[in-house]
Amino acid sequence: MLSLPMLLDGRAVPGDTIITVVNPATGEAIGTAPDCTTGQLDDAVASARRAFPAWSATTHAERSALLKQAAGILFQNADALKRLLTAEQGKPYDEADFEVKAAGYWLASLADMEIPVEVNEDGPERKSITHHVPLGVVAGISPWNFPVLLSFWKIAPALRAGNCIILKPSPFTPLTMLRIGELLRDVFPAGVLQIISGGDALGPAMTAHPGFDKVSFTGSTATGKKVMASAAADLKRVTLELGGNDAAIVLPDVDVDAVAGPLFWAAFRNSGQICIATKRLYIHDDIYDRLSQAIVQHAKSVVMGDGAEQGVGLGPVQNRVQFERVADLVDNSHAEGHRFLLGGEIDRDAPGNFIPVSIIDNPPESSRIVQEEPFGPVLPLLRWSDLDDVVVRANASDYGLAGSVWSSDLDKAQAVAARLETGTVWINEVQHLSPWQAFAGHKQSGMGVENGLGGLLEYTVPKTVTVKAAPAA
Repeated sequence: MLSLPMLLDGRAVPGDTIITVVNPATGEAIGTAPDCTTGQLDDAVASARRAFPAWSATTHAERSALLKQAAGILFQNADALKRLLTAEQGKPYDEADFEVKAAGYWLASLADMEIPVEVNEDGPERKSITHHVPLGVVAGISPWNFPVLLSFWKIAPALRAGNCIILKPSPFTPLTMLRIGELLRDVFPAGVLQIISGGDALGPAMTAHPGFDKVSFTGSTATGKKVMASAAADLKRVTLELGGNDAAIVLPDVDVDAVAGPLFWAAFRNSGQICIATKRLYIHDDIYDRLSQAIVQHAKSVVMGDGAEQGVGLGPVQNRVQFERVADLVDNSHAEGHRFLLGGEIDRDAPGNFIPVSIIDNPPESSRIVQEEPFGPVLPLLRWSDLDDVVVRANASDYGLAGSVWSSDLDKAQAVAARLETGTVWINEVQHLSPWQAFAGHKQSGMGVENGLGGLLEYTVPKTVTVKAAPAA
C-alpha cells in the first residue's frame, strides 16, 4: 500500500500517525498519508517565515522560471499522476489526465502574468507609484473534487506574487498532491512551497494559526463561514470559493438535439461534483418534453463505473459522507412523490460510492432538490414559460457562483445573462475557465477572486511610495 510523506522545509517528513485513503470505486484502502501534528504545522510555518524574505526579494523573472520548471514536471509525470488521482478521487482517466495537465497550464500561465506598477502622479513636484507586494505566508486548503487543479489555483498565484505557501489537500484525496510535493521538492527553496496532510483538525489549526497572513479556501459555504470567523481573529486576508446552485435557462429556440449532450455534461461531469455544475435546469415549456427525453437518452449512453476501466464516463461519489448526503436528497424526492425520469434507485450495500444518474421531472421550486446543492449525479428539470418569472426563480438563491443561458439568439441570451446574479455566466456552454479570466462568487458563494489579474492581486497588498521633490537649496 502506498505511503507518501509531507513536503516540509524542503524535506520528506512522515507522520507520527497516519490517515488511510480509500478508493471510492471499490471501498478498498489504497494508501496512507501523514496526519500532521500541531508541532509539525508550527515547524512548517516557521520554515515559511524564514524563507519569505529571500523569496519575496527574487525578481518576477526568477519566480516565473521556477513556475515554468514546475509546470514541465507536471506534464512529464502526467500519466503516473492521473492514475494516482483516479485511484483516490474516482474520476475517469481522461478527466484525471485533463486535471493534471490543466494544473501545469495554470502554473505556466501565471508565470507569464505581469503584476502592474501603477504611476499615480509624475510631475515636477511629486511622484507617486503603487506597487503590489507579497503578503507573506499563505495557507491553502483545497477540496476533494479537483484536488490537483484547485490546489494549483492557490499555489501558482501565491508563488508568482512572491509569497510562501503551505498547502493542505483534503484528507479524502491527499496522495496526488503529496506525490507532487515529492516531484517539486528541489524546484523551490526550502520553505517556499510545503504540502502537508491531515484530518479534520488540521484545517482549523491552520486558519487560527497566527503565522499565516492569508487563507485561501475552496469548499462548502458552511465551512467557509467558519474559516472566515477564524481568520478574523488576527485579520488574515481570505479568499473563499464556496458552494453554488447554478441555474441553466434554456430558451425555446435552441436546437434540441444539439444541446442535449452538452446540457447533460453541464450537470453530470465528474458525477456532478463540481461547484459550477448545472444544478437546476430550467427548460421552456415548448421544448420541455423533447429536451428532457433527449437528455435522458444521452444519459443512458454514458457508462458509470471505476474510473480506471476503459469506456467509463462517470465515476463514483468521492466519499461516503457525500454519498449519504446525495442519497438523502434522493430519498427525500421519493418521499415527496417526485417523478424520476431516470435513476433514483440506490444500492447502499454495493461496493463503491455509486449513485446512478438521476433526473427528476419538474419538482416544486420549494423542494430540497431544487433549493439545496446536491453535489452529486442528481438533477431537477424545471418548466418555465415566462422569462421574467424564470429569471426571478434562477436568482432566488443564497448562492451566486455561476449560471448559463442557452439560445440561438445571442442578443436575447446576453440580455438574460445580464440579469443573472452570479459571478460567471456562460452562453451556450458551461465551465469554461481560464487563468486569464476572473472567477468570483456573488452572495454566499464566496469572497474574493480567483484567476485573472484580480486573482493574482489577491495574493498581494498595495504599497504606495510618494516622493516629493527636495526643496531648492
